[in-house]
Amino acid sequence: MQAYCVKCRTKKEMRDARSITMKNGKPATQGVCPACGTKMFRIGKS
Repeated sequence: MQAYCVKCRTKKEMRDARSITMKNGKPATQGVCPACGTKMFRIGKS
């Protein structure tokens, strides 16, 4: 799944993507940028 990396300022394919539920109960996906190792986050069902 692709997500925007704030550090690289580009969309990249997320590594180690996993589905999570936010505090308000909405679904999201969290992973790691393959280039710089920064946490990536995308709101919405994966």
